[in-house]
Amino acid sequence: MSFVHVLDDNTINKIAAGEVVERPASVIKELVENAIDAHADRIEVEITAGGTSFMRVSDNGIGMSRQDAELAILRHATSKIVKVDDLLTIGTLGFRGEALPSIASVSRFTLTTRQAGDELGTEIKISGGSLPEIGETGCGIGTTIRVEDLFFNTPARKKFLKTNNTEGGKINEFIVKLAISNPQIAFKLINNNKMAVSTPGNGDLKDALQSIYGGTVGSALLPLEFEDEDIRLSGFVTKPSAIRSSRSWQTFIVNGRIIANRAIAKAIDNAYHALIPKTGYPLVALNIQVPQNTIDVNVHPQKSEMKFEDESRVFKAVYKAVLDAIRPKDEVRQLGQLGNMAAGVEQAEIDRHVAHGMQEILLEAKDVERASAAPARYVPVYEERRQAAMQWREAAARMDAPKPAEPESENVPETVPELVSVPVPEMMPVSESVSVPEPMPVENDREQSCRMVPIGQVDNTYIIAQDADGLYIVDQHAAHERILFDRFSARAGEIPVQQLLVHLMLDFSSHEAEIIENNLAMLKELGFGLEPAGPNQFRLTEVPADVPSGEAEDFIREILASLEELHKPSAAELRQAAIATASCKAAIKAGFKLNFRQMEILLAELNDTAMPYTCPHGRPTIIKFSTDELAKMFKRTGF
Repeated sequence: MSFVHVLDDNTINKIAAGEVVERPASVIKELVENAIDAHADRIEVEITAGGTSFMRVSDNGIGMSRQDAELAILRHATSKIVKVDDLLTIGTLGFRGEALPSIASVSRFTLTTRQAGDELGTEIKISGGSLPEIGETGCGIGTTIRVEDLFFNTPARKKFLKTNNTEGGKINEFIVKLAISNPQIAFKLINNNKMAVSTPGNGDLKDALQSIYGGTVGSALLPLEFEDEDIRLSGFVTKPSAIRSSRSWQTFIVNGRIIANRAIAKAIDNAYHALIPKTGYPLVALNIQVPQNTIDVNVHPQKSEMKFEDESRVFKAVYKAVLDAIRPKDEVRQLGQLGNMAAGVEQAEIDRHVAHGMQEILLEAKDVERASAAPARYVPVYEERRQAAMQWREAAARMDAPKPAEPESENVPETVPELVSVPVPEMMPVSESVSVPEPMPVENDREQSCRMVPIGQVDNTYIIAQDADGLYIVDQHAAHERILFDRFSARAGEIPVQQLLVHLMLDFSSHEAEIIENNLAMLKELGFGLEPAGPNQFRLTEVPADVPSGEAEDFIREILASLEELHKPSAAELRQAAIATASCKAAIKAGFKLNFRQMEILLAELNDTAMPYTCPHGRPTIIKFSTDELAKMFKRTGF
């Protein structure tokens, strides 16, 4: 008896759908890319309930004949390639011929299409991979595809979909990126009968960006141009003053295809090094043209990744192009006047960043957590240093601690964020070599057993400490994050707010604006006073007292992300998520040098928290080695 058998076509299509159709946004991606390949210059997308109940993609492309339409619903039927050699020079967005049959196998699928010159069009209906119903119908030139009840026959897949807001947001994000990559096409996205995206389609990338992100972003755009042998770059980046808290506003296009690539992202980060905070990301719309035979797009089921023949060349080109775009014009002129010498220095700097960035990318691929570049150091002015030293002396006096020496004007102390509730300054002098202190005096054995005494610091990141029970390694960032989280949470309840003397005008995407309009009352409970001020624009009138006004926009965007991801979150849940984010951003970072007094304060504050062993995001703060464990490690006996 044979145990091996060939699967039927319906089962094969459903298996393929698992790779191609991950969520409603995957369906929109495949259908819109087909419309672009059909030379459409107007594409309209309509969705309901995040695409789970209804999706429609209409285009004015070349359309299909009845014969082509019947073939298009078969697996591996495509007009994009003919033979295997064509995979080396793929010039279209689609080429595998799997999208339509995969979508039709997990939905109620309807396709109508007509070519110019035909009196009637063709209509094909398929329900869950059943036999198609084919007939004639009246329709316009081009193709319209309706997808209803996605995953109705695969409930296991439907169960893992996110909220309608989240799924609709994914579709919105993809349409935005397609509109950026194709400014010559007029895109429209209608979400629950509301216009969410509308671009002019006049071929001007700047107009497309302004129509998507608003006029405020448009005024911060910097053009980007670069050409070298067979690599050409164009697009826009924003000034260092216009940043966001995530990469969602970064679009990378290679030969017309939207991709995600760590090397390109790292090149942009390196170009903005020391100009923006480590947690900030500029808006980027980057169009890269390379020879088709130097890339491989057939490496991912959804074609979202790409392999380059020489990734370091792409890294170098992106870094150089972005650096030239954000560099002040007078600096560019000065470099031009310096001639070949300046060019040589500049090239050496580029090579250094390329080597450093590519090394980080390789390390990230091996899951080395600490491969990212060390945080940028900030050198304060003399007056700020003087004031910080005075504050530290006052704090130390209140705690009966020895006063540090007066800093000399030629020595610039390192920056250290506030550690505890007493006004510890952001900066304080740190000696290069400090002897190990004696254990702190304690009142009783119980106090001694639960109080950690610092021994030193490793890699300016981990505090080594001891108590009567053993040895401890403390992650200073995670520990400070826990301290701040507990402190901010203690203020919960009626959230104190501060009125802004100068109201802030904030621009959002149409999808974000819709979420804000639906949750204005909840945002008010969180301490954010927002008032509509125009299309996709809001006036911020008040913020929570513990949120700096300069960081308010980032906090609001974090809350919007939580509203999308969580299922009907309460104001308390959103408040906790916002506090966790605030604590992470305000905590001291890895790479900051602490002296022993600062380590003592940090450990004492950590000891007083309710949950000292984890940070708000669940990462460990402390690793303990008991005396017995240390003895076993060193193979000591008799203890």
